[in-house]
Amino acid sequence: QPEVGKPMRNCYSLPGPDFTYGMYLHKRDGGVPEAIGHWDAVKAKPHVRVMPRDFVTMGRMAVGEGCTTAREFALYYKFKDLRCKDEEILRYGCKIPPGMTFGRPARPSTPFFDLMQHRYKELWMESQRARTVVQHVVKKKVGILQQCFPLLDVRGNRTTFLRTHPPPAKEESFWHPQRFEKVWTPH
Repeated sequence: QPEVGKPMRNCYSLPGPDFTYGMYLHKRDGGVPEAIGHWDAVKAKPHVRVMPRDFVTMGRMAVGEGCTTAREFALYYKFKDLRCKDEEILRYGCKIPPGMTFGRPARPSTPFFDLMQHRYKELWMESQRARTVVQHVVKKKVGILQQCFPLLDVRGNRTTFLRTHPPPAKEESFWHPQRFEKVWTPH
């Protein structure tokens, strides 16, 4: 029974000092000195990959040979076993081509000197100035054409005409049918 006014104890007694917690593993190797002194070298085996059958090419060749039925196609597939070609250049154990590099090429670095002198802003400003000059020249050419050939008036479409000349506002008519004109009203 618990003591009066105290909670019941629910802990266990701990084992002695010679107890090992967890799972004990016996050392099978000599530890660090053994690993440093005697390296276990594993020879890699070349990976032989069996490619899937190339049914498209086999079917094309079977049609060229004159096969028409499913049985003939099956016999041809047994006789001619073509495999897909390996698209990857490198396989483990293959020789690397002499000029091959791996990875993506690095992006050319942005010249810091151009950033400090606001060169990119200047280039943008020059392109904007050139654009406004071209627009001014085009506008001038259109103006000269209209002066030389007044009959050659460049007209817009209906939308531009309605923007420049809006239609007049409709006046509200107070017309009523004639039968409502002679309505008797008591005085």
